[in-house]
Amino acid sequence: MPPKVKIPKEAIIAEILNDPYGFTYKEMSEVIGEDKARALYTELYKQPFHKENLSISTKKVYKSSDTEKYVYELKDNRYIETVFIKRRDGGTVCVSTQVGCSVGCIFCESGRNGFVRNLTPSEIVQQVVLIRQKVNRIVFMGMGEPLFNYDNLIAAIHILRDRNGLNFPTDGITVSTVGPVNQLKKLREEHLKIQLTISLHAATQAARNCIIPHMHMYAIEDVVKQALSYSQRHNRKVVFAYLLLPGINDRSSDIRQLAKWFKGKNVMINVLQYNPTSNSKIRAPQKQEMVAFKHQLEQTGLEVTMRVSHGREIKAACGQLANTYNKAKKQQK
Repeated sequence: MPPKVKIPKEAIIAEILNDPYGFTYKEMSEVIGEDKARALYTELYKQPFHKENLSISTKKVYKSSDTEKYVYELKDNRYIETVFIKRRDGGTVCVSTQVGCSVGCIFCESGRNGFVRNLTPSEIVQQVVLIRQKVNRIVFMGMGEPLFNYDNLIAAIHILRDRNGLNFPTDGITVSTVGPVNQLKKLREEHLKIQLTISLHAATQAARNCIIPHMHMYAIEDVVKQALSYSQRHNRKVVFAYLLLPGINDRSSDIRQLAKWFKGKNVMINVLQYNPTSNSKIRAPQKQEMVAFKHQLEQTGLEVTMRVSHGREIKAACGQLANTYNKAKKQQK
């Protein structure tokens, strides 16, 4: 086993000062001292942000009646999209964790051009900071698969929760994932009682392989098992997102399987409507189809809700966040 390389303190100080949003207060204070860390954290989180502390910038903002979509430019000239959904008492920020995505969901634009790179903890945190509005919920369901950027995701959550900074409540943070099993096991052991949403979208392996083709190596039963284990370990209700795709995952046998897995468990099924993307082969369900499916699930004893999509007119709804700017840049080369 090779010896660990000790990073000079001067290099760590330079890194903190160059990209301060990537560190907790404790990490800062151990290197630059309590007084300097306190002053810097006040500058970062208690005052209007200073451009010299940022490593991302706002390229464009699209607005609708209740939704705003932010296009952020990164230092390497890549782009990500973040969504702010307005509520009566604040709003929800839908945060990205990667540039592009490797999962390949057939209903999603984010991975259409493939995976580019993971976002750093600092780039994740700044998406929230740059909103400049009252945020009372953070959901990691933007571009990318959060658990495939596991270490940076967890680091960002600790920074967001830091009492000296945003002091964001754990109950207000949701991680939405397709459920890579090994990472779900690790998440279960974290001392973070965050909310968990599993993008299930199917009740059989064959259907899930069709909908989320690059997750075929994970048995759907194992994904369900680990999610339920997380629920028990942290005493949290787990949400299973289910995008209704007529003719693919809406059969009577699918309803029976969902009931078999989840009846009597601390679970909620969230039935979603497909939002138009570039995949013309998918048919969006009619409202009455969704209502009927929800009713059938409820008759089995399951707790079910239907999510109302926000931001469809500005392509900011679930599955619509795209690498449009990255694609344009690629075509220019």
